[in-house]
Amino acid sequence: MTSPPAARPGEGGVAATSHPPGARAAGGPSLVPRAAAAPLATGALVAAATAYVALVDPNRPGHYLTCPLLALTGFACPGCGGLRATHDLAHLDLAGAWAANPLWVLVAPVLVVLWLVWLARAWRGLPGPRVPGGVAWASLAVLVLFGVLRNVPVLTGWLGPAGG
Repeated sequence: MTSPPAARPGEGGVAATSHPPGARAAGGPSLVPRAAAAPLATGALVAAATAYVALVDPNRPGHYLTCPLLALTGFACPGCGGLRATHDLAHLDLAGAWAANPLWVLVAPVLVVLWLVWLARAWRGLPGPRVPGGVAWASLAVLVLFGVLRNVPVLTGWLGPAGG
């Protein structure tokens, strides 16, 4: 005795369902594709951290650690003023954020756009965006150059972390 031929999708009274890549088929389709879990978790973590920095003012002493490079050498690293800039951006104070860390004011929106691209691609089951090696090296060069220039006495008023 032979078994009946396997039914093709859409035949035999069983409706064929299409699931996005990474979605659960057993127990019904998932509302969130599995591939989107990493960008969603990253977004939630960054949103929680940003909310904390927005609520707990880094301009008030005792809430955050001091930059070790600044404390030991007196030189501002490229990230000095980043918490104050994030706090000011969360409160829509663009001038205050720019005074604290102008590079962060330029980089933060780029990171948000890259995260949105990552999320959209993951939702459709596509691999995340790849950053070309040249862009990574150029970013590192900008970071180092900013770190050096913000410590040049003539440029400290424009690039140095205000309020630090």
